[in-house]
Amino acid sequence: MSSGNDALLALRQAVTSKTTVTYTNDSGPVSTLSAATHIVLSPISTLPKATPTRLRKPGANGTDPQSNPQDFFALGAVYLAWQLRDASGAEYMKQVRENGYTVGFVSVTERKAVADWVEDKVQELSGLVPAEVESTTPPGTPPQLRNTTSLPSVPSAKGAESTSSPLKRRYVADPADIAVVKKIKANEIELQDRNTVLRGIKPNNFNSVKIAISDKLKKLKEAASSRNNSSTSWNSKPTTPDPKLQARKARNQYPIIMISSSPTSLVTMYNVRRFLQDAVFEPSQEARMRAASEGNARAEDVIPIYRKRTTIDPSGRETETQTRYFVVDSAEALAKFGADAWDRVVCVMTTGQAWQFRPYKWQDPKTLFHHVKGIHFSWTHDPPNPKIKDWNVTELKIDPNRRHVDKSVLAHFWRILDQWTSANKPSLMQG
Repeated sequence: MSSGNDALLALRQAVTSKTTVTYTNDSGPVSTLSAATHIVLSPISTLPKATPTRLRKPGANGTDPQSNPQDFFALGAVYLAWQLRDASGAEYMKQVRENGYTVGFVSVTERKAVADWVEDKVQELSGLVPAEVESTTPPGTPPQLRNTTSLPSVPSAKGAESTSSPLKRRYVADPADIAVVKKIKANEIELQDRNTVLRGIKPNNFNSVKIAISDKLKKLKEAASSRNNSSTSWNSKPTTPDPKLQARKARNQYPIIMISSSPTSLVTMYNVRRFLQDAVFEPSQEARMRAASEGNARAEDVIPIYRKRTTIDPSGRETETQTRYFVVDSAEALAKFGADAWDRVVCVMTTGQAWQFRPYKWQDPKTLFHHVKGIHFSWTHDPPNPKIKDWNVTELKIDPNRRHVDKSVLAHFWRILDQWTSANKPSLMQG
């Protein structure tokens, strides 16, 4: 292939000279490469986009693009790699497919090296077969030295006739050596480092990952600090504990459940104890009327819930324990537990109304339900609530008539809450 017909050199000349590259087909000029059959690189150079170039595909063994075109990249594939040199990997692969190069395209990792060579930034390119230059010297012509002058003759010691310096013989490679080199190159694996492979141009923001692990890191630091404090107190002189302080500390160890203060909520401060403690759901209005008849016209703002749990040890023995939770329906009631009360909140029951979170520590629902478990109770015949779809909230159904299914609903609730607490706030797990 002569240099005048070299598609790669023609493309390189068009790019370096900043010539506008256009497309055409049998009907005339077109605006997209996918619709074109030819690429116009200059007024005197129009080549089919399927023209094989001297850029050999990885793993191929061909040495002549004309004899083995399937072993070399087409002109259109090389031009597309240069044209989309700054596009992201996903966008580049999309354009490759849209232009019909499902196979035979320049890979994402090779794209930059090809674009640098086309722009004349580098002189070497892996897989580039040297161009064969056609000779204009007639066959049989003896070799000649260019730009040389005749050297003065040097008489020999024997008085022999003076002669000029002999011409240097041209090296001719052994065909067997050429075959061995080809096999070696075919088995070579081009190694790339992190700088040549990781060529992303889209900036990545990892703030979400930082936020996700910040709380866990905080808990680990607090656990390490508490261990250090306990070891220090073990070595120090024992003191008599304050009963009031111990009672307050014990109370602060229990997990807290927050419910909505909305009158439309299925679970309110009037029926929450019977539901979570006795596994019997009683409509809020009926529970309120019953409390009024008993002389309790106003519901408590803090309600303790005692939950019985049965555990089985490895020996098969059953052990029944009782754990305590506190239920509140307002941020004011939660403040009674101290400044760190939000660290002990494990569950927030919501009706899907965003105003419920305004006095909370986290007012955005997505942020709130990243720190606590979200639960939404609704009737079995109600459609899914679209407001909680993106809030990371679990929806549980309560049957309005069949009270015998309340136990299974409540068992599901406790199972979900135990799993979340064990994974996110294991220090609050009791028993």
